[in-house]
Amino acid sequence: MPVTTALARGLSPARAVLDNGAVVLVQEASAIPAVTVMATFVAGSLYDPPGLPGVAYLTGRVLDRGTERRSGEIIAEALDDRGVSLKVSTTRHTMSLSCTCLTEDFDQVLAIVLDVARRPIFPEAEIAKRRAEIITALRQDEDNPAAAAGHALLEMLYGPDHPYGRRTKGTIPSLDQIGQADLVAFHSSRIVPRTLTLVVVGDLAGSQAFERAARELEGWDGVLPADVVVPPPPSPQGRRERVVSMPGKSQTDIAYGFTTVRRLDPRYYGYWLMNNVLGQFGLGGRLADNIRERQGMAYYAFSAFDPDVAEGPLIVRAGVDPANVRRAVQAIDHEVGRLCAEGPTAQELEESRRYLIGSVARMLETNQSIAAFLQSVEQFGLGLDYDRQIADHLEKVSLDEARAAAAEVLHPARAAVAIAGPTPSAFDPVPPPLDAGR
Repeated sequence: MPVTTALARGLSPARAVLDNGAVVLVQEASAIPAVTVMATFVAGSLYDPPGLPGVAYLTGRVLDRGTERRSGEIIAEALDDRGVSLKVSTTRHTMSLSCTCLTEDFDQVLAIVLDVARRPIFPEAEIAKRRAEIITALRQDEDNPAAAAGHALLEMLYGPDHPYGRRTKGTIPSLDQIGQADLVAFHSSRIVPRTLTLVVVGDLAGSQAFERAARELEGWDGVLPADVVVPPPPSPQGRRERVVSMPGKSQTDIAYGFTTVRRLDPRYYGYWLMNNVLGQFGLGGRLADNIRERQGMAYYAFSAFDPDVAEGPLIVRAGVDPANVRRAVQAIDHEVGRLCAEGPTAQELEESRRYLIGSVARMLETNQSIAAFLQSVEQFGLGLDYDRQIADHLEKVSLDEARAAAAEVLHPARAAVAIAGPTPSAFDPVPPPLDAGR
């Protein structure tokens, strides 16, 4: 079980690859007598069977409802007695089980977490219960302007059949078709040691964490499943707008966006800085300064940059009074088009650089945030010393590179715009300004 350790400055995680292919990362942190455990499998909604979106999500929702060794009640009682809440989350690419416990409870809690991952039995009654809960959540999303706008935007950017355009939770018709056999098949193919990254962060010796992980994973093996290649998003063919009419709502939500780059694209850091200028720095960058602060039109306004294994989106979000929809979209067009044409200023770039570099320490303040960071580092192969590389990567981004990132993507005439709210008459198409980037 070879172990490599990062330098003492910054994080110093140790990494081991077990004989069954599982990767174990351990970061000792003695500030509090607690340990965070995060077991992540390459088993997200990307791997749903064809025609059955929602299998991964439903699998995650039923995973902890009983194993070959412990009933759901015994699992819940054992965790509750130790003040532990086990969270199972499913994304496009991964499924994670995570919790935090006292150091003295680590051995017992790790045994439960890995038993849940390794030996679920998927009781029929629990499948029915969780399926009903997910359907209720989908209906709530349909009644939520922010969720409705976000779903509509991703479908426009990627198409309904692209893994990034589909809903992680699935659809009501597909959930009605998913049965126990589908969950068992998904688990046996994707929830295997060769897709597992186990991260342990907290107040215990690394040797104890490695020894206990190896013991709990002993005898578990499986074939590395074939990966799924994520196709590139379709090329934008011009401005696209979609209105989701939601009578009776008091707020309208706007989702406005583009597809950008992959996480491992060399341009990533230039895009990260550019997006910070657009809608993140301070109280929300240029977007919030214009739309919320100066014009007072928005309850919130910001942008988010989400690169992934494939080309991720850059999304502008705003919540406005229905009477201000046209003005808000025009203001977004203005700020997006201006940044495209002119790029950030030297001062904006330097302020954003200092802000992002300074945020690294805040990003690693808790055991939970460190565990999530290390899981991402392993997923993308960024290196055990990546926390110390971030500043250097950001320092190397030139003003020309940040301006090139803006010029590459921020074209209002190529934007997808989704508007969800109560008064369709207020949502007349908003002609974009002349696309300065063309």
